[in-house]
Amino acid sequence: MTTIGNNLQQVRTRLDAACTAAGRDAGSVSLLAVSKTFGPEAVREAALAGQRCFGENYVQEAVEKMALVAAMQLPHALEWHCIGPLQSNKTRLVATHFDWVHTVDRLKIAERLSDQRPDGLPPLQVCIQVNVDGGATKAGVAPDEAVALARAVARLPRLALRGVMSIPDAVEGFDAQCAVHARAHAVWVAVRDALAEDGVGGVDTLSLGMTADLDAAVRAGSTMVRVGSGIFGGRHYPAA
Repeated sequence: MTTIGNNLQQVRTRLDAACTAAGRDAGSVSLLAVSKTFGPEAVREAALAGQRCFGENYVQEAVEKMALVAAMQLPHALEWHCIGPLQSNKTRLVATHFDWVHTVDRLKIAERLSDQRPDGLPPLQVCIQVNVDGGATKAGVAPDEAVALARAVARLPRLALRGVMSIPDAVEGFDAQCAVHARAHAVWVAVRDALAEDGVGGVDTLSLGMTADLDAAVRAGSTMVRVGSGIFGGRHYPAA
């Protein structure tokens, strides 16, 4: 088994243990492998170890990587998630190539994704990104504006609203991590319940937690964790 395969096995074991500790069924939280900055061979290794869902932050890099991975003719199809900030000039690429977008934080972006999603593809699965910390420089809609945005997004064609995503600032200690993640969970519940009142189902995803805070995110109710370094190792970014 490759290093990436071993890492994946360890992360899955940790994830199952976190579910058990939280009184949840093992396997009830899905794993998104964050492959940004890693090449197609790393994706191939993870895919051959059974991983199907991959998250990418940089749109152009991701689209090029997707083409190279597709040429490898892997034994199963992969699912690609856009988890980075999304600018208007990149929405067409995302709408065309990705299966999920986790970072919708304003209606204009959602409208562009809806307009640019090709008719022959299934609906683009989207999450509302929420800034639970309230930092002025962080992406995400304010918690008290999330329900209104979700309702507007849910009305758009060629999109399927799946839930909420958040990237809270790092805090020290399990209890502190649980507390900040609980705020994201509360927003997700509010969105889910509001959409249910409108007759919209399928709001089943809380994308929350990364390598460092996976256990606390699971305890707080995350349904999808985004793990990069725990699977692929440390990243080396090119110099500016």
